[in-house]
Amino acid sequence: MALALANNPQEALLSALRDLDENDFKIFKFHLRDSTLLGGQGLPRGELEGLSRVDLASRLVLMYGAQGAVKVVCKVLEVMKLLELVDQLSHICLNDYRDTYREYVRCLEERQEEGVGRSYSPLVLVAMASPGSPEPEPEQELDRVTVEALFDPGEKPAPGPATVVLQGSAGSGKTTLARKLVLDWAAGAARYPGRFDYVFYVSCREVGLLPGATLDQLLLWCCGDGQAPVAEIRRQPERLLFILDGYDELQRPFAVRLKRPGPGPAQDLLHRLIRREVLPACSLLITTRPLALRNLQALLRRPRHVHVRGFSEEERERYVRSYFADEEQAQKALDFVRGNDVLYQACQVPGICWVVCSWLKGRMERGGEVSETPSSGTDIFMAYVSTFLPPSDSDGPSELTRDRVLRGLCSLAAEGIQHQRFLFEEADLRKHSLDGPSLAAFLSSHDYQEGLDIKKFYSFRHISFQEFFHAMSYLVKEDQSQLGEESLREVNRLLGDREQAAGEAMTLSMQFLLDISKKESSSNLELTFCFKISPSIKQDLKNFKEQMTSLKHHRTWEWDFFLNEAKMKSLASSVQISNVALKMEHSNEKKPHSRSSLFVKTSLSNAKEEEQKCLENEGNAAGTQKQAANGKGRGKRN
Repeated sequence: MALALANNPQEALLSALRDLDENDFKIFKFHLRDSTLLGGQGLPRGELEGLSRVDLASRLVLMYGAQGAVKVVCKVLEVMKLLELVDQLSHICLNDYRDTYREYVRCLEERQEEGVGRSYSPLVLVAMASPGSPEPEPEQELDRVTVEALFDPGEKPAPGPATVVLQGSAGSGKTTLARKLVLDWAAGAARYPGRFDYVFYVSCREVGLLPGATLDQLLLWCCGDGQAPVAEIRRQPERLLFILDGYDELQRPFAVRLKRPGPGPAQDLLHRLIRREVLPACSLLITTRPLALRNLQALLRRPRHVHVRGFSEEERERYVRSYFADEEQAQKALDFVRGNDVLYQACQVPGICWVVCSWLKGRMERGGEVSETPSSGTDIFMAYVSTFLPPSDSDGPSELTRDRVLRGLCSLAAEGIQHQRFLFEEADLRKHSLDGPSLAAFLSSHDYQEGLDIKKFYSFRHISFQEFFHAMSYLVKEDQSQLGEESLREVNRLLGDREQAAGEAMTLSMQFLLDISKKESSSNLELTFCFKISPSIKQDLKNFKEQMTSLKHHRTWEWDFFLNEAKMKSLASSVQISNVALKMEHSNEKKPHSRSSLFVKTSLSNAKEEEQKCLENEGNAAGTQKQAANGKGRGKRN
């Protein structure tokens, strides 16, 4: 009876031994001396004599682990023909915990609003020699990589456990790929047959929520189970794979130089895992943006680097078609994207492709006119933000006015970037006069269990949005007399030390700010968001642009939209990466016809027209806030 009430393998093991009478207990200890029965590790007679049931149970668990000890006891009980006790013990303890964890992963993904288990498009993966290696020449053949071969040692296998660094620009699909690998393992997909007993996904953004900073607590957190058999999981570390997603959101460059607080206990634990100070035999897959490669490389031993290139030309078009439920809308959007070289190249990046499709869909739903012809990534984000901001201040008494929301998003983003924060509590939003549920076009919500309570956090729909609003924050401050000392310090941080500039990736904030510093971009920004940039700030931007021009050719750009098209076609024709890519959600069935229209102008509207729009009602802009979130693609961290 006591055996049936056992809560874990240790309790069940002790209950089984207590069920033995004295004679059976002596026979049981006799069989424990049989090294053949126990796989060559019998217990000496001297160690067994005098051991009580409690002491023997403790000794077996110490030697074999809880699950292993149960298996040993079952073998002995089978020899003793105590089969009923074997059945009871096996039923309670020997259900493989991997099955429990797999089911947890599958259920967790199904509950996710932005789950990856639906539709996918292939991504192009390319092997890289090392961080800082020069980009291949246009005529140079790229070394293609399939997902199945990520942990393939190749012709020259490196000694020691595998470490794979999956690097790519913001929005390139890294997070989706990482989560898909875990889901495929849980579903039994034979990507790496027989190699891993457990695959753990660790979000570097969310690891700060970890209640403790030990390896066991990390494993319990990953399993979502306070009773997970962590000792058994750790017993064969060579059969464990940890996917550390978003290293750049764990540790940014310049942190030491700015004297910001160092990494917390949970972040320190991940650093120890990367440095092989804990579980040195486990395998690691680490995703990161380029700006963190230098810091990461210092922690690694013999890593393999793989670059996520994003969509091929064919997959770009397939994604755009799949995003829209309405076939007519899909064709109009695709024609518009094809007609703009910048948009078409930018849609190579899955995250930007989502932004473009969401923007166009928002305009279609409003029956609006697309007057923008983006000439940079900054223009694309300006168009999206302008579409989904609330109506202008003159449109009603709502507290969520256009200007107030824009300033609130900018100040929230800047505070987060400056303090290495990507998750925000509801109190943080209130501090910046923001209402999370009504800003679904810009913010995603996340629920986390804290004891018996559910705590809600928010993040920008993608890190690129936080970087964009961070750059905008320099221009929308209440005191527009100048950028200010704090902002100038941040600009200097973005510039970095000249002697360290070579090969170091620029942050997105810096790229956005450099785009805005161009005269035509700053004028367009003023017209789009209906505010004036003060002359002193324009002068600061001019100085910033001049400084950047001297460094630009030494730096690598995070968004390089213009990878040689011939290379992309070559890669796409020979690489089959099944079931991996950015999710494309289908919220509606395909419709044969649409009443929505998309009007396209071939040039930017003139200033007078735009100034007039600043004074006119923005129509249904507020109503389209949630439409962006309800599109088939979701904003996400990649």
